[in-house]
Amino acid sequence: MSSSLLGIGISGLNAAQAGLSTTSHNISNASTPGFSRQNTVQTTVQPQYSGAGFLGQGTNIETVRRSYSSFLDTQLREANTQSAHLDTFLGQISNIDNLLSDASTGLTPAMNEFFSSVNTLSSNPADTPSRQQMLSSAQTLAGRYRDLSSQLDGLRSGANAGIAGAVNLINGQAVSIAQLNERIRTLQGSGQPPNDLLDQRDALMQDLASQIRVNVVQLADGTSNVFMPNGQGLVMGTQSFAISAQADPANPTSVTVGVVTGAGFKAMREGDLSGGTLGGLMAFRSQVLDGVENAIGLGAAAFAFAFNAQHMVGQDRNGVLGSAFFSAGTGPQVFAHASNTGGAQVTASISNFSAATISDYRLQYDGANYTITRLADNVAQVFAGLPQTVDGVDFAIASGLPAAGDSFLIQPVRTAARNFSTLVSDTASIAAALPIRGTAAVANASQARLAVNGVSPPAGANLLQTVTITFTGANTFNVTGTGTGNPTGLAFTSGMTLAYNGWSAAINGAPASGDVFSIGPNVGGVGDNGNLRALAAIDQAGLLNGGNASIHDSYAQMVTRVGTETHAAKSDSKAQTRVAAQAEAAQQSVSGVNLDEEAAALLKYQQAYQAAGKVIATANALFDEILAIMR
Repeated sequence: MSSSLLGIGISGLNAAQAGLSTTSHNISNASTPGFSRQNTVQTTVQPQYSGAGFLGQGTNIETVRRSYSSFLDTQLREANTQSAHLDTFLGQISNIDNLLSDASTGLTPAMNEFFSSVNTLSSNPADTPSRQQMLSSAQTLAGRYRDLSSQLDGLRSGANAGIAGAVNLINGQAVSIAQLNERIRTLQGSGQPPNDLLDQRDALMQDLASQIRVNVVQLADGTSNVFMPNGQGLVMGTQSFAISAQADPANPTSVTVGVVTGAGFKAMREGDLSGGTLGGLMAFRSQVLDGVENAIGLGAAAFAFAFNAQHMVGQDRNGVLGSAFFSAGTGPQVFAHASNTGGAQVTASISNFSAATISDYRLQYDGANYTITRLADNVAQVFAGLPQTVDGVDFAIASGLPAAGDSFLIQPVRTAARNFSTLVSDTASIAAALPIRGTAAVANASQARLAVNGVSPPAGANLLQTVTITFTGANTFNVTGTGTGNPTGLAFTSGMTLAYNGWSAAINGAPASGDVFSIGPNVGGVGDNGNLRALAAIDQAGLLNGGNASIHDSYAQMVTRVGTETHAAKSDSKAQTRVAAQAEAAQQSVSGVNLDEEAAALLKYQQAYQAAGKVIATANALFDEILAIMR
C-alpha cells in the first residue's frame, strides 16, 4: 500500500515539476517574438483493479503542447504581407508626391518664371538685361527638368536595390526554414512535437510573408512546404529553392525576379510577385514611377518641340532665323529582348505629340505579323508590316529582319527630361522678332492697314520671299510672289486672314482700288516682339491630349493624380495596419503569454508540488511504521 502511495506521490511530484518548468519557460519567453504559450497535458495512469473497485495509480505527462491556431497564424501572415506591401508602396509614392508638389523642387514655379521672363522681354525686345533674364530662367527650367529626372532615377535605383535586397532575404529565410524542417522532422520522430522549433519556423514564415505573399502547406512528417503565389516552390521539405533578381531581359534598366534554370534566367510575371516588400516595390515601379517619368518626359519633349519650332521661324538680333532653343534628350529608347535571335534594328520617333501617351510599348513579331501593344492598358494592334504609327509614335525597322518570337520594348519619352538643356547662350540669338513684316505703299489712297499675325512652324521654304497684294477694286485683289500660286480676283472682306508661305496676315479697313500691300523680310526689326508673343502663347497652348491640355495642365493633372493615389495609399495602409493589429491580437489571444495567468499557474503547480511532497512524506512514514512493526 505504501509503495503504491509512493508511486502516486512521485508521479504527482513529476507532473508538478513539469508544470513548473513549462510555466517558467512561458514566463521567460513572454517577450520572445513568435513564441507560443506551452501547456503540459496530463493523463491518469491505468488504474489497478481491487475487490473494492479500480484504484488510481497517479498521473502521466502525455506531452507539452503549444497553444497554436493554424487558421489564426495564416490570417496573421496574410495581414502582415498585405500591410508590408501597402507600407512599402506608401513610402515610395510619398517620395514622389513630395517631390512634385514641393515649390522648391516642382516644375510649375520654374515654368512660370520662364514664361514670365518671355513676357517681360516681349515688352522691350531690344533690352539686353531682359534677354539675359530669359536665358537664365531657361537654364533654371532646364535644370529643374534634369533634377526631377535625377530624383526619379534615384527612386528607380532604390527600388531596384530594394527588390534585390528582398530577394536575398527571401532566399535566406527559405534556407533557414528548410533547415528547421529537417530538425523538426528528425525530432518529431520521437512522437513529441518540438514546440520551440515549430515556433521558430512559424516566426520565419511571418518574416518571409513580410517580403512576399506565400502559401504554406503542412505535411504529416512535421515539415512545411512554402510556395509563391504563382506556385513556384521556395521550400519543399528539407530543400530550399532560390529565386534570383537580375536585369529584366526585356528592359535592362529594371531589375526583375525569376529563376535560373539550365536554359538560363526565366523572369516571372509581375502579377506573380504580389504582397510584402517585394510586391510593394514592383507595384510602385510599374504603377506609379513609370507613368510619372513618362509624363514628365512627354511634357519636356512636347514643350521643347513646340518652343523650338516657333523659335526657329523667328528672327534674332543678327537678322537670321532662330535656332533650336532647347534639347530634350536623345529621343525614344528601344530595347531588344535578350532572347531575340533576329537582326532587326527597330527605331521609333514621335511625329504627333498631341496624340502621344505616357505609355511604353511592346513590339512583337510572330513570323508573319507585327503586334504593337500599349503597355498602360494592354491594347494591341496587329499589322502586316512596318512602318506604322500608333498614338503619334512612328515605329519602323532601320535595318535587318526580325525572327519569329522577337520582341522590343519602346519607351518614347522616358529619358526626355534626363538631359534637358538650353542650346542658346547668346542673348542676340533669341529670335524675338518675326522674320517678315507688312508694309503699305505710300501712294495708297485708303487708310487700310496690313498686320502680320504671325508665322506658324515649320518655316516654309519661301517664308522670306516678298509677296505683293494689289487691290483691283474695293472688294477684289490679286496676290503675286513665289510660293503663292499668284491667285487673282480674290474677294475681300475686312479682317480676313491671308496665309502664304507659313505666315498669316490680315488687312483691316476699306482698301481702295489700286492700293498695294507687301509682306517681305523684316530688315532691322530689333524692336519687333512678334515671335515673342507666339512663344509666350505656348505656355497655355494645347500641346497634349489631343490638343486639350497644355504643359501646365498635363503636369497639374499628374501631380493631382499622384496626390490622390498617395492619399488613397495612406488610407489603405492605415486600414491594413488596423487589420494586422486585430489579426495579431486574435493570434496572441491564443498563443500569447499572459503573465497574470502564468503567475496563477506557477502558484497552482507550486501547491501541487508541495501536496505531492506531502503524499511522499506520508508514504514514507507509513513504510517506517511497517518496518517498526516487523522489528
